[in-house]
Amino acid sequence: DIENGYVSVEVAVDGNAEGCEVVIKALENGQEVAAATGAAGKAPISPLTRVTLKFAAATGAGWKAVALKIDDAKWWSPDSPCLYDLSITLKKDGKALDAVTSYFGMRKISLEKDKEGINRLFLNNEPLFHFGPLDQGWWPDGLYTAPTDEALRYDVQVTRDMGFNMARKHVKVEPARWYYHCDQLGLMVWQDMPNGDTHIGANQPDIERTLESRENYFNEWAHIMNMLRNNPSIVMWVPFNEGWGQFATNEVSDWTKNYDPTRLVNQVSGWADRKGGDVYDKHNYPAPAMFPIEEKRASVLGEFGGLGWPVEDHLWWNKRNWGYRTYESKEQLTEEYESLIFTLRTLIPQGLAAAVYTQTTDVEGEVNGLLTYDRELVKIGLDKLAAINNKVYGAPLQVQVLVPTSEAEGQPWRYTFESPDKDWRKPEFDDSGWKEGMGVLGTKGTPGANVRTVWDTSDIWARREVALPELTDGEVHLNVHHDEDAAIYFNGTRVAKLSGYTTGYTPLILQRQALDALKPGKNVIAVHCKQTGGGQCIDLGLSIIKEPDDK
Repeated sequence: DIENGYVSVEVAVDGNAEGCEVVIKALENGQEVAAATGAAGKAPISPLTRVTLKFAAATGAGWKAVALKIDDAKWWSPDSPCLYDLSITLKKDGKALDAVTSYFGMRKISLEKDKEGINRLFLNNEPLFHFGPLDQGWWPDGLYTAPTDEALRYDVQVTRDMGFNMARKHVKVEPARWYYHCDQLGLMVWQDMPNGDTHIGANQPDIERTLESRENYFNEWAHIMNMLRNNPSIVMWVPFNEGWGQFATNEVSDWTKNYDPTRLVNQVSGWADRKGGDVYDKHNYPAPAMFPIEEKRASVLGEFGGLGWPVEDHLWWNKRNWGYRTYESKEQLTEEYESLIFTLRTLIPQGLAAAVYTQTTDVEGEVNGLLTYDRELVKIGLDKLAAINNKVYGAPLQVQVLVPTSEAEGQPWRYTFESPDKDWRKPEFDDSGWKEGMGVLGTKGTPGANVRTVWDTSDIWARREVALPELTDGEVHLNVHHDEDAAIYFNGTRVAKLSGYTTGYTPLILQRQALDALKPGKNVIAVHCKQTGGGQCIDLGLSIIKEPDDK
């Protein structure tokens, strides 16, 4: 309770505690800062018993809470991970029967609205953008087992040194020492529940588990939460990931919140959202993207990036290595990573509250780590990576929308499905015989596309007339959502040729010739998009983006 300066200590005793008392002391640098005495409680009922009681009991049933008042308490945060030592002594008739020592951090994690009314993740009553890697905790010589405690600590320390303030511990529970290092070094943790059972897609209903499977899930999840509930670094519980083992979703997330109301709950990281929990979590590769802001939940990006570089002499094997995009040099990787983080920064003013980059290290054939699997190389370089990442926490980029997309509100297009005259992209071309429709142009169900006008043929040619002001300083970005290949023209000049597809709107920095093609007043944007299979869509807009110090 940081507002009132209290820490609540719940003490359980296994055995006959009649006539016993507990003496609790908090210390800072060996000096006592608070002390209290209270009665001992009985050990709680087991998590499995709670399951058979329909998950109604909260943690601490049968425990006795003792409050310690700490004057001028120092709060735990990534920038200042203050920890207090704790001693607990069990006494009877003035004689010490047993004693344990531990530690704790004073901190508060909450979901609140910022000054603009947007839901953000708050730490100690201040908004804080959560930014860190997906951390799978794999090791080439031990798989899920680190070689040493120093190795565990190194992963935490290098994550902080790279400029991150959190890590998403992905479908794994680490040894207690890893969380201890997170507490000490100031790394916030989103903790996943390991996956189990079968898998569902984004639009499929929850699976039906057997009673035994349900009880096992709650039993294991409760044990994980019991093990980690005293670690101040844990700020978010993640019960499900990408539909794996996903059942009774709202029941599970509500139970998780009831079991530990002091932390946030990410009901589903990616895919099959059920409108519950504290955050709405999007997975998007490689470029950052976000769900629209909501009234009750924060919009977060649970996975993005995955840029791969197979570094010779640091590979687990030399076959079939992959990343969501693969590059051949440090320079290529750095340029693309910096571009992704710039795009990420454009989303923060729009309401994005957190982002998780895939991933901390290479994992066997996955070469999309920021470090090689052997931990010998930070691929981009530690100083360069930190300099890029630290911009995420600074003053937000200034975004001026020149031409809106159709993501929130449909914008008018003229279009045809028949191959037009070769002058179709020029401003003077007569498109009065073309069809008219509101963007987005595409097919329903295309990921990230708010389709209002159906395009279901292989090709579409579309034009849009827009009015522009005098362009000021700053980078002009094309904000485009395309599925699949697209060629884009300004006033007859091709300014972008895009391959593949995106699953959300992606800002692209325009080159000099693109800016030269634009002028104050009337302009014509033309686009040809080609589709080969699956979903399809095309939509775009323009923005000027400035660094906060630009005038």
